[in-house]
Amino acid sequence: MHLQPKDFVRDAAAVGRVWTAAESLAYTKWLATSHYENFHVVSVLLPKRLHQDFYNVYSFCRWADDLGDEIGDVAESLRLLGWWREELDRMYAGAASHPVFVALGPTVRQYELDRQTFADLIYAFEQDQVKTRYANWDEVLEYCVYSANPVGRLVLGLCGYRDAARYALSDKTCTALQLANFWQDVTVDTGKDRVYLPQDLMARHGVTDADLFERRFTPGFARVMEEACGVARRLFEEGLALPGMVDRRLALDLRLFSEGGLAVLDKIERQGWDVLKERPKIGKLERVGLLLKALWVSA
Repeated sequence: MHLQPKDFVRDAAAVGRVWTAAESLAYTKWLATSHYENFHVVSVLLPKRLHQDFYNVYSFCRWADDLGDEIGDVAESLRLLGWWREELDRMYAGAASHPVFVALGPTVRQYELDRQTFADLIYAFEQDQVKTRYANWDEVLEYCVYSANPVGRLVLGLCGYRDAARYALSDKTCTALQLANFWQDVTVDTGKDRVYLPQDLMARHGVTDADLFERRFTPGFARVMEEACGVARRLFEEGLALPGMVDRRLALDLRLFSEGGLAVLDKIERQGWDVLKERPKIGKLERVGLLLKALWVSA
């Protein structure tokens, strides 16, 4: 029974049935490889033995994201995210029933993945339902602690790394990736009544929420984006030591993530900082170039 999360929760048969381990593993693999994301969740560069574990972790994240953004009703999203946290607790108590958690349970036990890392992601999606403006950089970066950094820590955990030094570098990279995504998706987020650019940064350059919602590009907005992209770029640079501290296959994936984020920032700059008229995108040919660059650096 292959259903996207928003359809799954509305299907009594899917919610109420007993899922076998084999069915659950097939479901997370399907969800991870068929979703609308631009990049495949499991890189062919990662060892094949880890693919299913990545499918399982990805599916948890995808479900939490969709329960937050695809339901279309704040109260219902908050209710479902609360239910998702309860299902997480059931898994850690050894009583998983949802297919994502039936599949994820053995992965969590094998790699000793911490419950709080998953719970932090749920918290970020709950915050998106109730907080749509960020006063300053401290608030934006605190949001990234919950929305982005857990993903990097989960990836490291699946690959056998759990030390503070690698976590710290991963946090830099993941926060940078989150910021690059925010600056790429300014118009996407305003469509959800969300503004992640710090309010004090916008005020300093004379930019208002109305400018974003009405897509008014001004010299002040260009300065806002230049500064915002500079923060993301510095974080990418601060995290660049991480690939040298992990095995070559993971290092290549990490470099690809960083190069992809930096390419988005470069494209924003080449557009003269105007992300209101056109959302910067990385094309297929450009992705091949990023892969070749990462391979060259890793050689």
